[in-house]
Amino acid sequence: MAALNPPASGFATRLGALWRFTTLNRKVSVGIIVIAFFVLMATVGPLLVRQDPTAFTEDLLQPPSPAHWLGTTQNGQDVFAQVVDGARDSVALGFIVGILTTAISVVVGVVSGYFGGVIDELFSLVTNVFLVLPTLPLAILLAAFLPYKGPLTLGIVIGVTGWSWGARVLRSQTLSMRGRDFVEAAQARGESSFRIVFFEILPNETALVAAELLGTVIYCILAEAGLEFLGLGNLSSVSWGTMFFFSQNSDALLLGAWWWFLPPGICIAVLGAALALVNFGIDEIANPRLRTERGQKPSLLKRALGIPAAPQLQEETA
Repeated sequence: MAALNPPASGFATRLGALWRFTTLNRKVSVGIIVIAFFVLMATVGPLLVRQDPTAFTEDLLQPPSPAHWLGTTQNGQDVFAQVVDGARDSVALGFIVGILTTAISVVVGVVSGYFGGVIDELFSLVTNVFLVLPTLPLAILLAAFLPYKGPLTLGIVIGVTGWSWGARVLRSQTLSMRGRDFVEAAQARGESSFRIVFFEILPNETALVAAELLGTVIYCILAEAGLEFLGLGNLSSVSWGTMFFFSQNSDALLLGAWWWFLPPGICIAVLGAALALVNFGIDEIANPRLRTERGQKPSLLKRALGIPAAPQLQEETA
């Protein structure tokens, strides 16, 4: 029974660090609450709102009322049901593609910066090619000419065009870290390159990776809404981007039907602001120059994620 206590204690310590990390900084707290709200709306909302977002009714282009909380479209479709149901595609696509894109950036950037040589030149060549390509025109061309229109196509387009900047930043950071004492000590101990890259160097870039992930999610949500606004997505499905497309095609702005396009716009803006708040909060915690005077420590994020301290720090405290 005593052998079971250390893991439980370690889990409790990590949980406590995670709680302090999310509560000591107000930006992180507010951002996480807002993000959790949209995630719940995307997952549970369509189950609670039983009304079909694509069903036509006789209430054509009606303003918000007790019967239709956010009004109706020109075809009598309920805008509130569309906003809730559209969150599923928009939020899910943003987070899934953001995570995959960040993973590609991490692998390319960290591996390129650590190994150098031919591997670095090859990865840098590919990264530079994607850096100089105009992202938005390329995304529009790919989305326009691919035969399948849907979330998978948009995810591929956004992922292909959105990983290069993060890979370049992580490569630069890795180049500055691969010659440090704790990396040389790991090499002297005979640790594998895989362990050095992903268990020694990468944990010390956690704040940078988290900032890139949050920025990429914002980019994915905006890019998805922009491409669907241009009619390059699956117009038979409901999302915040398709709501923009149909409201623009139906001259909602000229008709004064603000309730048609304003709610999805507010959702995108609020969700983007929440992601930005978490990003700024992580930067304040991890960056000594921006750290607030609230007892926040630079190792708090690493403790919350269960990442051990850097070896050189352990040697100094030993």
